[in-house]
Order: sequence, then C-alpha cells, then structure tokens
Amino acid sequence: MSSHPTGTATHLVVMGVSGSGKTTLAKKLSERLGLPYAEADEFHPQANIDKMSRGVALTDEDRWPWLREMRDWMSAKAHDDDARGSVVTCSALKHSYRDLLREADGVVLFLHVDCDPEVLTERITARSDHFMPPSLLPSQLKTLEPLAADEAGARILNDGTIEDLVDRALAVIDDHTQNNHRASAQSA
Repeated sequence: MSSHPTGTATHLVVMGVSGSGKTTLAKKLSERLGLPYAEADEFHPQANIDKMSRGVALTDEDRWPWLREMRDWMSAKAHDDDARGSVVTCSALKHSYRDLLREADGVVLFLHVDCDPEVLTERITARSDHFMPPSLLPSQLKTLEPLAADEAGARILNDGTIEDLVDRALAVIDDHTQNNHRASAQSA
C-alpha cells in the first residue's frame, strides 16, 4: 500500500476536528502500513500554539505557513526510498487547506474521522496533554467543510472501538488503491 500503482508515493491525511481520534488512527495506520507518521501540531509555530492555548481560533493567515510546512514534509517523504509516502494528522477543516496539502508530491488521500459532538467535548475536556481548549470545538465544527466530490478520500465514523476505526480506514484505502489500479489498467 505504501505506493500508488504508478509508483507514486501515497500520503494519508487523517483529518477532522479535535478529539475525533485522528492521532490514534494515524499512529495505528503508520504501524500497520510501515509509513512515517507526523502530527500536524509539530508543524505549528509557537505563536500559533500560544494563540490556541489562550482560546483564540487561528486565522487563515496563521494556517498557511503551517500547512505549507506539512506539504513540504509530505513531499520529502515522497522522495525517501524508505518511506514512499506518509501518514499525517491535520484538522484540514477547509477545502482550500486540503487543496494546499494536495500539492504534495504523490497521491493524497483524506480520511475524515467523524464523531458525535458530545463525545468530542468529553474527550477534549478529559485531555491534559494538549493545548486545544474545549472552547474552540464549536469554531472547528462551524469551519469544517466536508470532503467534496473532487477530493480523494472518505468520511469514517468513529463510533466503536479503535479496531473498528482502523478496519474502516483500511477498507477506504484498499478501495482507493483498487480504483487506481483499475484506472491505470484502463488508461494503459
């Protein structure tokens, strides 16, 4: 799975609002598929982290450099013979943000982890190791633009065990890979 049928690297962007289970899923996929993993928060400049820690939502101007850093990391992994792709977590709330991430070298597949808002609030409130306060969740939910028809990927409901979530994600990845194999065979 680590490469596209044409030999192009495949990047899995595990997206969604805070508390949806992005990090847990991405780490499991990274382990299962043998792809390098990165957490989007690692790419934020300190000013963004400070702003969110104060409960202030980021603006698009705050996000563009952060998204470019992730895109560039993904592109670097596309040319790493040992990786040939990556798994990253990123809220990727807007279509325009995902457009920028799609500029990475290789194929980008979005896995939108979705969860009941009440569960999200419970999870965020229970976290002690994250700078994202529960007060920013409504802003994220309002900003979230679902995947559009022109975007490779799928919404994955996180309403069971982590194993259920991983199985659903792997099914989406397999379906995407099979569709690309069919498309490559038809164009050959």
